[in-house]
Amino acid sequence: MSLIGTPPTVETLLVSEMTRNEALSIGQLLVAIWPKPGVTVEGRANSLDVPGAGDYPASTAPRSLLIRKSGRVLAHASVFPREIETTAGPLTIAALARVCTDPSCRGQNLGALVARAAFQMVDDGHLPFSLFQTTPPVQSFYERLGCGVVENRIVNSLADDPEACPFWDKILMRYPANRTDWPTGDIDLRGHGY
Repeated sequence: MSLIGTPPTVETLLVSEMTRNEALSIGQLLVAIWPKPGVTVEGRANSLDVPGAGDYPASTAPRSLLIRKSGRVLAHASVFPREIETTAGPLTIAALARVCTDPSCRGQNLGALVARAAFQMVDDGHLPFSLFQTTPPVQSFYERLGCGVVENRIVNSLADDPEACPFWDKILMRYPANRTDWPTGDIDLRGHGY
């Protein structure tokens, strides 16, 4: 599906205000991109919920960034605040998740548009960094957006195996890469990966 001639608009949907139909539309794209046995559109829609989403200030409230055409979601990213523990103490970062583009629309810069919109929380100074996982084939996409690889060991002290990395993808990244105040040492995600 080509959007040439139509400038794409990134919409922001706060999780606390998202309708069920909007969540299901996003769920359809997520299931198409990451099909898994037993994972349904409804399940993916439910995964967009963030406990206490309405308790955050508007500047950092959990949200979905998306591009739609004729009601169909063509590109999506989720971002929400997440407190992690570092050697310097607690740090709240922008957790980036579920960045994807409908395969029929790839090559039109839609993924970059929704990712940049998600990073706006950091660019506006509301949160210092974004932390996320990705795969080796997608690493260069994020590097072009100003992200860098995270070398820290990531753990989850709340898990059955607190030493295991709670992320499942091989590459961990942060935005922006050019800041020198990223914490050193282990990072405790204090919860499951996203």
